[in-house]
This record gives sequence, C-alpha cells and structure tokens, in this order.
Amino acid sequence: MRRRRSMVSSRTTVAVREWDFILHLQEPLTPEQSDTLDGLDRFNDGRICLIEGPGWAKFTCTFAAGTLTGAIAEALGFFEDFPGVLIRSVELGPRELEENKMATPAVVRALV
Repeated sequence: MRRRRSMVSSRTTVAVREWDFILHLQEPLTPEQSDTLDGLDRFNDGRICLIEGPGWAKFTCTFAAGTLTGAIAEALGFFEDFPGVLIRSVELGPRELEENKMATPAVVRALV
C-alpha cells in the first residue's frame, strides 16, 4: 500500500486561533428581529451570543480564523441574513488588546 504525501508546505500554513470580540448593535432588536434570530441556525452554534439590556444589544463572539480581521469578517457575514440589524462598532476582547499592546478597548466602526 502506498502512502500519499501531503503537498502542503508548513511554511505556508496560517495558524488558526480563536479571536474574541464584541459586535455592538446600532439599536436593540425589535420583537420581529428577535423572532428572526431564533430561526437563524448560524446564530445557534455557540460562536456568537446575544446580550441585551435596556436600550442596547450586543453580540459576544469567539471565532477561529488566521487573523482577527478574518474572524470579524466571518461574524459580520452572519448578518447578511438578518435584515435591518446594523452593527455600530466592533470592540476587541482582552486577549486581543494584550497581544496588540493596546491599553484600552479599541472600538472599530463597522459599516454593515
């Protein structure tokens, strides 16, 4: 029996890791949007979790990707099937702040 050799070079492999961040919504979800969210399977796999309070809503996110940008882009892609929900900003998690040598949470404006 012949063994197959992998043709992937270890020098070109991108390390995948988990990235933590928060997506802040422009406005709280409406009752209709909450109902829609319940029916969207991609929001029920444990990588993105809704947290709501009086007058605000946000999603805490943990996505595996080669880069923070890739993780955020994947999370934002979830909202393509979620009409009327707008992301106001992206806040980095504590580990990302430390690894990027940032003293305070950076909030990146998102145009979704």
